[in-house]
Amino acid sequence: MNNDAGVGRPVMSQSIQITLENDIAVVRLNDPDTLNAVTVEMIEGLDRALDQVVSGARAMVLTGAGRAFCSGANLGAGLGETADDPTQSDAGAVLESHINPLMMRLRHLPVPWISAVRGAAAGVGASLALAADMIVASETAFFLQAFSRIGLVPDGGSSHLLIRTLGRPHAMELMLLGDRLPAAKALEWGLINQVAPDAEMDARALELAARLAQGAASLGLIRRLAWTAVDGDWSDTLALERDLQRAAGRTEDHKEGLSAFQDKRSPRFRGA
Repeated sequence: MNNDAGVGRPVMSQSIQITLENDIAVVRLNDPDTLNAVTVEMIEGLDRALDQVVSGARAMVLTGAGRAFCSGANLGAGLGETADDPTQSDAGAVLESHINPLMMRLRHLPVPWISAVRGAAAGVGASLALAADMIVASETAFFLQAFSRIGLVPDGGSSHLLIRTLGRPHAMELMLLGDRLPAAKALEWGLINQVAPDAEMDARALELAARLAQGAASLGLIRRLAWTAVDGDWSDTLALERDLQRAAGRTEDHKEGLSAFQDKRSPRFRGA
């Protein structure tokens, strides 16, 4: 694919950094002074970065600058802002206008993606991390459903992700008590894929991303199937498998895969 940003050249905004190289986009939440707390500007910057991911990459890594992945919503910068009169406040308005559309876009992203989590992944930051196809965490990482501590409910799709990944008892424990879930326990519970020493986490995530970037065009279709299986019923999944198998079977990558199988060699997929 074309690398619109230039090989290895970082593209900066105030709160988002993206580097495109070797068909991999590394998107970094870039406000370490606030532990990458989410603002409207950051959400909009991330949405613009996803435009570059779609046009110039075959895999994405989402991570955070500094010592944290994301500390949650920046309540001091307007997210979660309420009116003086509680009956007139709407803490969910920014969900409707910004966060939910972003989470839907991440769900429907046509390329596979990995979250690389160091330090805190709290509140909506945990939602961003857990929405990834695969999650690599450092030994210092932890996941925190902080909402109950400030009298709010989980958002960013975290209730959906936690219930379907962990089951009700573990998910309720995290959401009701608001305790930290360390990376080692998250791995034991099946919430994440890998735990790496802090110094090795970025390399581990990039290794996985490199494998995904060398994969067939069908990886994006597999993402669609996985989300349908999470949310739909048996008949929905069977019907979508049928439709997507037709689409996958018409790709050049499928032809290459068959040819490689017959020649007993490794396939050279182009993502098309």
